[in-house]
Amino acid sequence: MTKNDLLSHIRKPIDDELHDFERLFDDSLSHTDGTLAMVLDYVRQRSGKRMRPMLTILMAKNFGSVNDTTYYAATALEMLHTASLIHDDVVDEADKRRGMKSVNLAYGNKVAVLAGDYIVSTALNIIAKTGSVEMVDVLSLLGSTLSRGEIKQLSVIGAQTISEQDYYDVINQKTASLFSTCAALGAMSAKATADEVRAARDFGHSIGMIFQIRDDIFDYYDTAEIGKPTGNDMREGKLTLPVIHVLLNQGDEEMMNIAMRVKKLVATPDEIARLVAYTKENSGIEYAQRKMESKGAEARNFIFQWVKDPALKEAFGAYLNYVIMRTL
Repeated sequence: MTKNDLLSHIRKPIDDELHDFERLFDDSLSHTDGTLAMVLDYVRQRSGKRMRPMLTILMAKNFGSVNDTTYYAATALEMLHTASLIHDDVVDEADKRRGMKSVNLAYGNKVAVLAGDYIVSTALNIIAKTGSVEMVDVLSLLGSTLSRGEIKQLSVIGAQTISEQDYYDVINQKTASLFSTCAALGAMSAKATADEVRAARDFGHSIGMIFQIRDDIFDYYDTAEIGKPTGNDMREGKLTLPVIHVLLNQGDEEMMNIAMRVKKLVATPDEIARLVAYTKENSGIEYAQRKMESKGAEARNFIFQWVKDPALKEAFGAYLNYVIMRTL
């Protein structure tokens, strides 16, 4: 099944609800004031596949029904995610996002940071419309967790040690926390029980871990479809799961020295290419894929136990398969 087929299966039981979400999101990410209006319009043009809102809406539909609270939660979450990407691009000095110029490159760092701040504030205003102090608290906690994850990533890059646990700590606080919160707020919006919310959160966490590991595997391949050059993470000083595993288990002093040069941001393109090749030759990719499969099994258990409606079961299965198989 192609990725477009999988996306179609995901959207099928929630297509109308996704259109309603899109309208609210676009309206919320609009302004009439000069520069801010231009920046927000630019941000809207870079919309992705809406994986996170789809998860929130699917969870709400699975545990009850999609309602205004669901839409507010999905919109606030997507806005917080959008703001975090803008801020991350400033920190990483990135020049592209989803094939377009990053906001910081198009409008400058000052405008990018302030636009991100505006979007965060708007997200908090929208989640407040749920009337739920608990949901506001959950979203606020996510914001602080994402920031801690970014700071943790910077400290890991600067550290003179290499640890698989450090890698997991970073993606737990960044990608996994975002997906788990999307799932949890979706369930909460449908008045799910505490056990149901906990199960939803665990499913989202597994999805987030798979999503990030899959994203990191992309860095070891250079194709037009993936859309980023080989070793891009390493050029930013980041060592991801495949190379970490190989370095810690092979004991190659020369490659470890190159890895330390990567962390210091002084590795040459040739050294990065050698480290990428070394990782692939020593089954680093296969190790990361096994980790994805383990998390995938956890996610399938949720679908088996908690999803009863056949159409939703198919949608959740397609969602999981898409995250595992995606190429972008």
